Amino acid sequence: MGDLIEKLLRKLENGTAAELVSVVEASGSTPRGAGAMLAVFADGTATGTVGGGNVEFEATNLAKELAARGENALRHFRFVQGDVASLGMVCGGDVTLHFQYLSPADETVLTLLRDLLEACRQNTDRWLVRRLEGETVTFMALAGRAGFHDERPFPEDLLQNKAVWRDGWFALPVVKAGRVYLFGGGHVSQALVRALVPLGFRPVVYDDRPEFTDPALFPGAEETFCGPFEELENHVTVTADDYVVIMTRGHQADYEVLTKTLRSGARYIGCIGSRKKLSICRDRLLEAGFTAEEYSRVHAPIGLAIGAETPAEIAVSVAAEMIAVRAGLQVSGGALVRNPWA
Repeated sequence: MGDLIEKLLRKLENGTAAELVSVVEASGSTPRGAGAMLAVFADGTATGTVGGGNVEFEATNLAKELAARGENALRHFRFVQGDVASLGMVCGGDVTLHFQYLSPADETVLTLLRDLLEACRQNTDRWLVRRLEGETVTFMALAGRAGFHDERPFPEDLLQNKAVWRDGWFALPVVKAGRVYLFGGGHVSQALVRALVPLGFRPVVYDDRPEFTDPALFPGAEETFCGPFEELENHVTVTADDYVVIMTRGHQADYEVLTKTLRSGARYIGCIGSRKKLSICRDRLLEAGFTAEEYSRVHAPIGLAIGAETPAEIAVSVAAEMIAVRAGLQVSGGALVRNPWA
């Protein structure tokens, strides 16, 4: 999302008008859910996606026409094969797209996009909240956990971890606070950083060996730290918005990291290792006063059970598990408790 916002801002600053296409509602099986966005520019280029295929083809063409006229629109598409109003796709769902014209002369929009980029840099939760009256956006602002940045009241429950469209309001979480702290900088961590960055996660790597905290090994990571694991709190502060991935070189370091993070309230804690190693670590934690309930929050063994063996495959399995947690799905024993696509 940050990449789309930055490209959109740069185009507008350079004098190119745009049409911002947003999935405001999706039901059934659709290529992308509510909140997906596509920016189509008056010069014919585009960035982002609303799902690809026919829906994106139709949306892009319509967006070009609307951008040329400086207009907004609200359109409904069906994914039912053979239906006269459908796009000829077999997904079996429905999607509603909103098209918002953005003028390069609109300083309010430019300021809002600059604020969004700053929120990305500051690791601050931000929602883009719009009021739709028919096809027209009559109000647009950024919201944080404390509400709008002005006096305008709004329903508090609009600000959720997913896009919400209700009673003419559309709230989209654009910047989600939280970093991924990877403890251990070995081959799997290096592969995981490469997998996480394109997914919108923000990796920070910590190891007690200087050669495994070289920033060159972790392109895209926000930071790397070198220090003893038993002193990690001197370098990083894990919050409830964060993810913890433990991939150290031994069970002693695993134990040290878990003692520092298990009660942090982190959104996700995962630990790599054999069942025997993890069992030893668990027993030590229980002896140290941690409860079985506290340890049950740890995803161990880490990652979804996809038969991963190589560092790259393990990285995929861990990234997939983290995506599921971020989406609010329940994961247990390396498997989704409920398959959302069934």
